[in-house]
Amino acid sequence: MASNPSFDISTGADLQEVDNAVNQAVKEIAQRYDFKGTNCTIEFDRAKTEIRLEADDEFRMEQLLDVLRGRLIKRNVPVKNLNIGDLIHGAGTTVRRTVGLTQGIPSDAAKKITKAIKEQGFKKVQAQIQGDEVRVSGPSRDDLQAVMGFLRTQDFGCELKFGNYRG
Repeated sequence: MASNPSFDISTGADLQEVDNAVNQAVKEIAQRYDFKGTNCTIEFDRAKTEIRLEADDEFRMEQLLDVLRGRLIKRNVPVKNLNIGDLIHGAGTTVRRTVGLTQGIPSDAAKKITKAIKEQGFKKVQAQIQGDEVRVSGPSRDDLQAVMGFLRTQDFGCELKFGNYRG
């Protein structure tokens, strides 16, 4: 007897692409005229999956964020998965900010996804939370594709990836 078709919903960024985007942003900042003579830095901590930004003032911090976002977009890293932290004021006018990367669906978003699937009323489609992923299974492939189409139109606060499709 064959099992029901299923797929997994997950999220996360390719950390190598994030590293490449950060390196490109650092090079761009080193070459840009408006950053000459400033103390602006971007560091990527792969173990903690966070990016630390430091700038001379709030205006340059916004410029740093724009450069970083642009490089992440060009490397196909979902910027929806960035958790931009609050500004931390340092000595003088210097400011720091930490940008976290969402790796895996947060539990509250997973609950919202399963609830949305149930409320939509797909026939015999079941959604189960498995760690930082959600597995969706159902009797027909068409129903599963309808669920994917529905989830693409919704906003759960993170970029959804559909994978591990078993028919």
